[in-house]
Amino acid sequence: MRRSVLITGGAGFIGASYARRRLAAGDRVIVLDNLSRAGSEHNLEWLRTEDRAAALEVVIGDIRDRPLVAEAARDADAIVHLAAQVSVMASLRDPVEDFEVNAGGTLNVLEAARRSPRRPAVLYASTNKVYGDLARHPVTEDTTRHLLQGQAGGVSEDEPLDLRTPYACSKGAGDLYAQDAWASFGVPTVVLRQSCIYGPRQLGCEEQGWATWLIAAAVCGRAITIYGDGKQVRDLLWIDDLLDCYDRALERIDKVAGQVLNVGGGPDFSLSVWSELAPLLARHVERLPEVIFRPWRPSDQRVYVSDTRRAQQALGWRPRVAPAEGVERLVGWARRNIDLFERGDECESSPR
Repeated sequence: MRRSVLITGGAGFIGASYARRRLAAGDRVIVLDNLSRAGSEHNLEWLRTEDRAAALEVVIGDIRDRPLVAEAARDADAIVHLAAQVSVMASLRDPVEDFEVNAGGTLNVLEAARRSPRRPAVLYASTNKVYGDLARHPVTEDTTRHLLQGQAGGVSEDEPLDLRTPYACSKGAGDLYAQDAWASFGVPTVVLRQSCIYGPRQLGCEEQGWATWLIAAAVCGRAITIYGDGKQVRDLLWIDDLLDCYDRALERIDKVAGQVLNVGGGPDFSLSVWSELAPLLARHVERLPEVIFRPWRPSDQRVYVSDTRRAQQALGWRPRVAPAEGVERLVGWARRNIDLFERGDECESSPR
């Protein structure tokens, strides 16, 4: 059956990728986006070239506009809520706007779902930052990475919330509101606490999308800045693996409604952000860039690796693209789009 899917932030990296997938599957797709992110207009152009572009509706607007959100959601059978302010550092610069977008905007989306006669399922993209810096867990260090003691399987959903930055507070508020929408009102929601997502069409920067940013810098031969010592560890999840997870979560919403699931690459697909990334990059570029090390950022995690076992069991899902393969793919994509990154304004050209 053809569904109607609303994707907030649908002109961003993840949103446009999922919109393309749902169009190809035969769904009607409504993209709601304020086009504030670099590259979003080009992502819309990309979507409009799809064979089923006639099934695409684009609404230019902001999730802080409650009547607009309600109208966009009126005919939706499912809502994938990706629109957000995504930078920790930006939240420190302007915590009010961060709250209005991430907490207030999410409540608008949930209210639109609650008041809709179609009672759409809502997938909320949360973040691993709700767990804070994990400082209560001892950390050791080896030659290439930091190690979180007692967490061999990764950080589970039972880890207490520790909201240490405005960004963590605002995303955490949306996370809790999404859970409560099911508990209080019966809105079928699922919260996915995502780790580091990467893949083609991502226009990363120093503050967000670090994997693409570092890979593009290596391709361009541009100096990079590492905040910390480069041994901090994250688990990487390739974009197609994430979108598979979205599909499974919506297909099984009757089983996972109200649940929180950690979604990332897990321990097998973890990588230190420079000490272990650099050797992978060295296989594909002639010379690694100059690296400038600066102090740690506020509440930065020495180690964050998702325990994805609950998601695997609930959804019958698992990540498939390992970092070595993902890095190779992304190097190729960056080379095809080197003009984006050589100018240093990863905003102006359309990625291919």
